[in-house]
Amino acid sequence: MCGAPVQDDTLDRTLPASVDPATASIVQGRVVRDGEPVPAAYVRLLDGSGEFTAEVVSSATGVFRFFVSPGRWTVRALAPGASGSADVDAGSGFTETRVEIG
Repeated sequence: MCGAPVQDDTLDRTLPASVDPATASIVQGRVVRDGEPVPAAYVRLLDGSGEFTAEVVSSATGVFRFFVSPGRWTVRALAPGASGSADVDAGSGFTETRVEIG
């Protein structure tokens, strides 16, 4: 189970009032290339078996966020001429990652 909220420009731990970080799993991070944020990258979430689950477009500062079930996930980012991925083990609360594309 996954939800993809609106992506904002900050990488913080502010959540909608309806989301309890004690029981929710949130995977968030930033897409970067050569240390710089990548806006408008397609960020895909794949489950533990590699199946596509959700996709968002990174914010102007490269930020993305997914609400997920606890478990192993892969975050894959695609931008013109570049891609990259990061594996994530999400528990309850926030899990942060950085996806370097090249």
